[in-house]
Amino acid sequence: MEKTDQLKLLKEGFHKTFWVANGMELFERLAYYGQQIVFMIYMRNKLGFTESEAGQLSGMFGGLIYLLPILGGTLADKWGFRRAYNVAFSILGLGYFLIGSVGMSAFSRIYAGMDLYWLMMVFLVFTAFGGSFIKPSVLGTVAVTTTPETKSLGFAIYYWLVNAGAMIGPTIAYFVRDSFGNEFVYMVSAISCLAMLIVNMLLYKEVKGTGPEVVESLGKKIKNLFVVLANTKFMIFLLIYSLYWIIFWQEFIIVPYYITDYIDVNAPYEIIQSWAGAGAIILLQIPINRLSKNIPTRKAILLGFAFSSLIWIIIGISPSIPTIAAGIVAFAIGEMMQAPRYYEYISEIAPAGQQGLFQGYAFLPIAIARFVGDPLGGWLYQSSSRRKTRNGMVCANRNWRSRNFVNVVL
Repeated sequence: MEKTDQLKLLKEGFHKTFWVANGMELFERLAYYGQQIVFMIYMRNKLGFTESEAGQLSGMFGGLIYLLPILGGTLADKWGFRRAYNVAFSILGLGYFLIGSVGMSAFSRIYAGMDLYWLMMVFLVFTAFGGSFIKPSVLGTVAVTTTPETKSLGFAIYYWLVNAGAMIGPTIAYFVRDSFGNEFVYMVSAISCLAMLIVNMLLYKEVKGTGPEVVESLGKKIKNLFVVLANTKFMIFLLIYSLYWIIFWQEFIIVPYYITDYIDVNAPYEIIQSWAGAGAIILLQIPINRLSKNIPTRKAILLGFAFSSLIWIIIGISPSIPTIAAGIVAFAIGEMMQAPRYYEYISEIAPAGQQGLFQGYAFLPIAIARFVGDPLGGWLYQSSSRRKTRNGMVCANRNWRSRNFVNVVL
């Protein structure tokens, strides 16, 4: 395709609202991943929770973020995406502010005497409710603001911007926490979401799809959930897939602790994780897709699993900053091999006439992984660590450090 044709496609194949929605998605992901990368350190080092308690809080927040959109999408359809965005960004902005305020001396009198664990649980559940409207709204907007010729490209742009946010957010988080503290990372996330609230009110225009409008009731969504749960083959597949995502989220649960406790307390772990993971996807997704497009779906998924599993082997051999970065890149390559084929496989195993229903539960493995994997990772780290380093002490015995890392992740 000539450059002039490509420019014409970008200009005429996407409604202006497409670019507004994806721009907001970039800043929402920036806010989410920025706070997520510092979450465990913030909970332990600033608020005094154990690693296990921090994992429990992270699991509740992350699990709801990926579970609630199944039901939140119903309200987004009824309200319209513009209104859903208004609700989402208002709650997210306030929620991130409240989470960060718990660690600020200016609010210490307000929270004095309160049970911080349950207070934080309330703040996190509240914030997750706001986040539940984002994915249905942006994915729904992409669907109605693209043409049949540009829809695939539209979702590719969305996926690319998600990873751009996943790289930029933690990078900003590093500079903010290094200069001001982890609690102020949440202020950045709050400001980012409130800024997008203003953008949404000023620039987002509701667009109606050309096809017949079908809005399922909340009761229908719950009924559909039991239809999915009754499909044993599909549920086994989702449970197996959730094990994969449990591994992924340990990059946010175990790796920040391990780097700061046993390698270098001043290491920019936010940049290490985000540039190695999201950065690799941004650079390599298209080439890897082309190399693996002719591999059968099941084999591509298995190869992706196998390649991603190299993360712990690479790191466990000799834990260091370079090997951790290399391990995360290996996991990202495996993710790029299997992730696009995941949705293809769901369409293959879904019963006739239920493809759309089953695709709607594609994020369920991530929700399961967060509910289970985050508390598990926190507990494993806490119970397996032989030496606590809350004050920045670094273990000098490299061989012991290697064995301890293997104990934690295995």
